[in-house]
Amino acid sequence: MSIFDKIIDLSSRTASSILKREKPESLADSDLFTDSDKEYILKHLTDEKLLKKRAVLLQQFNKKEDWKAIQSKIDVPVKKLQIWKYAAAVAVLILGSTLYFSKNHLIENEPNKVVVTKSVITPGTDKAILVLASGEQVALGKGSVYNSTGVHSNGTEIIYKNDNTAKNTIAYNYLTIPRGGQFFIKLADGTKVWLNSESKLKFPVSFVDGQPRQVELVYGEAYFDVSPSTAHKGSHFNVLTQNQNVEVLGTEFNIKAYQDNQTIYTTLVEGKVHLTGSFNSTILKPGDQSVLENHNIRVAAVDVFNEVSWKEGIFSFQEMPLKDIMRVLERWYDIKTVFKNKAIENSTFNGILDKDQKIEEILNIISNTNKIPYEINQKTVIFK
Repeated sequence: MSIFDKIIDLSSRTASSILKREKPESLADSDLFTDSDKEYILKHLTDEKLLKKRAVLLQQFNKKEDWKAIQSKIDVPVKKLQIWKYAAAVAVLILGSTLYFSKNHLIENEPNKVVVTKSVITPGTDKAILVLASGEQVALGKGSVYNSTGVHSNGTEIIYKNDNTAKNTIAYNYLTIPRGGQFFIKLADGTKVWLNSESKLKFPVSFVDGQPRQVELVYGEAYFDVSPSTAHKGSHFNVLTQNQNVEVLGTEFNIKAYQDNQTIYTTLVEGKVHLTGSFNSTILKPGDQSVLENHNIRVAAVDVFNEVSWKEGIFSFQEMPLKDIMRVLERWYDIKTVFKNKAIENSTFNGILDKDQKIEEILNIISNTNKIPYEINQKTVIFK
C-alpha cells in the first residue's frame, strides 16, 4: 500500500461527503461539512495516535508515484478545477492535522531547530493599486470601497461595466498587485481575471462589440476565464505579454510571466488558444502547457491542478526544487530567502498546502521532510 493509499484511507469518509455534496462557491462556505463531518474531522485532528501515524507518513511524502496515486484514487475530472478543489481540501486537511502534531509534539525535539527573530511575516491578502487613465492611483483592499462611473470595488474584487457611450476613444486602466497580495477583476466584457502576487494588468475600461478585445499582462501571473466571442459579435480576445500573444475564442487558461524569470508559461484548462510571436505559432489543447524561452517554444501535457491551484488558495508543489518553492513563498509572504548551502537549492518537495497557513508551519513541513535546517530573521528565511 502506497503512502497516499494510507492517507486516502484515513480521509475516505470526508472526501466522499465533500464530493457528493452540491458544490458551494468557496471552501469557506458554511454548508461544506455536515455536523457528522465536523465531528469526524475534529476526532482525526486531535487523536494523538492518528496524528503520530500521519507525522510518520509525512516523512515519506516525497515520492512522485505517491503523488500520482492520490489523483487516480479521487475519481473526479481534472478538467474543471472547481471540482478538484474539494478533493484538494481533503489533502489540506490531512496535512493540516500533521502540522498540528508537528507544531505541538515534534518540533521541540527536531535537530532542525528554528530561530525566529522578531518575525512579522503574515500570509498575503486581497490588495491592489488601481491606476486610472488620468494617472490617479486608488488603493484597493479589504475594508475599502471604491465607486466610480462603470466600476465598483468592495475591497476584494473590482467589477467593470461596459460603457456603450464611449465609442471613439479607448481609456486604459492598470491593476498592480504587490508582493503579499492577490486580486480579482471582472472586465467590462464579462471576462474574469484572477491576479497573483507581484502582477500587473493593463486593460480597457470598456470594449466595443465586433472589435478585438485586448489586454496586456505586463508581468506576473493571471488566470483568465474569457467571455466567449459569441457574446461579442465574434470579437476575439487577446492577451499580450512581452514576447507572446495569446488569442482565444472563449476559454480558461493561466499565464505566468514574472519579471525575475524570462520564461513564459501558458497552461490551457479548457477551450482553445492560439499562440503567436517570434516563434512558430502554436495551438494548445486542454491540459497542455507551452514554455516560451529565448524565442523558442515547446509544448507538453502537465498536471493542470498543480499549475493553477494558486487561485483556489492552495500551494501545490509537485517535485518542485526548493529554490522555486521559495520564489512562490517570497511573493505571497513578502519575504526574502538566503541559501547558505547552495547544494540544497535543488532539493525537491511534494505537498499540497493552504495559502492561509503561517510561513513557519509550511517551512517546518519542508524542513522536517527534507531534513533541511533553517531560521527566520525578521522577514528573511535562511537555509543553512
